[in-house]
Amino acid sequence: MPITARTKTVSFEKSNLAKLSKTDEANSSLVKVAGIQMASSPNVASNLIEAERLIAIAAEQGANIVVLPEYFCIMGLKALDKVAVREKVGDGPIQRFLAKVAKKYKIWLIGGTVPLISNYPSKVRNSCLVYNDKGVQVARYDKIHLFGLDLGTEHYHEENTIESGNEVVVVETPYGKIGLSVCYDLRFPELYRAMGEVDMIVIPSAFTETTGKAHWESLIRARAIENLCYVIAPAQGGYHLSGRETHGNSMIVDPWGVILDRLPRGSGVVIANINRDYQKSLRQSLPALKHKTIKAI
Repeated sequence: MPITARTKTVSFEKSNLAKLSKTDEANSSLVKVAGIQMASSPNVASNLIEAERLIAIAAEQGANIVVLPEYFCIMGLKALDKVAVREKVGDGPIQRFLAKVAKKYKIWLIGGTVPLISNYPSKVRNSCLVYNDKGVQVARYDKIHLFGLDLGTEHYHEENTIESGNEVVVVETPYGKIGLSVCYDLRFPELYRAMGEVDMIVIPSAFTETTGKAHWESLIRARAIENLCYVIAPAQGGYHLSGRETHGNSMIVDPWGVILDRLPRGSGVVIANINRDYQKSLRQSLPALKHKTIKAI
């Protein structure tokens, strides 16, 4: 049965926005963003150690916003492994880690996905959590579209272990509006249209190598071009103990579809400057978003 998704915009307090210094205001058109690429294991503790190591590298390079990949905290030997480590909303070692690290490095941290409790004992909500630079969780997006694939020897059925979300989420931050999505959502452009005019889209992912080599780059660049916005797409990239191979190729793409940074495989960081003045000029020169005539049903 199709989901009728609601759009939710989470606003950052205007009083906090006002605290930006004059220097910050002068340079506010430039924002440094980073995506983290990992090849996560079934061990949550070791994944968190590796995640912090990479976040520290991004912070040292001046990143204001850091985005972790889908399943950064666990890529299990089997699909049910993530259910075993699911957490209550607002409590648990993974969420405490995200809050601590965001505050420690004074960054806005987008925690790829975290397995949270759902309405079913054998399923999780695959939740993308956003923390501000004070370590406070300010937004949550539950993955709406659940991956299914039966191709040769590869079989994936996320609906068996994940309860889908039903709310489109946009976060207003000091650095612009950010639309939240996860992995398989990438194939559904109507989700991004429902976000309205956002400055950035994040797509933390764990694309398979099979589908990734065929479609990943094309879809990422398409979402950037058609929405005239920046896309930050951090991914799992490598071989996992389960035998699964993920595509990697984490990238940051500008509103014209230009890849600003890319990492083919392995653990590491992609980083780039987002120029909102450049984005504004593109939207003025090519006002495609204002030329839409077909409205969502």
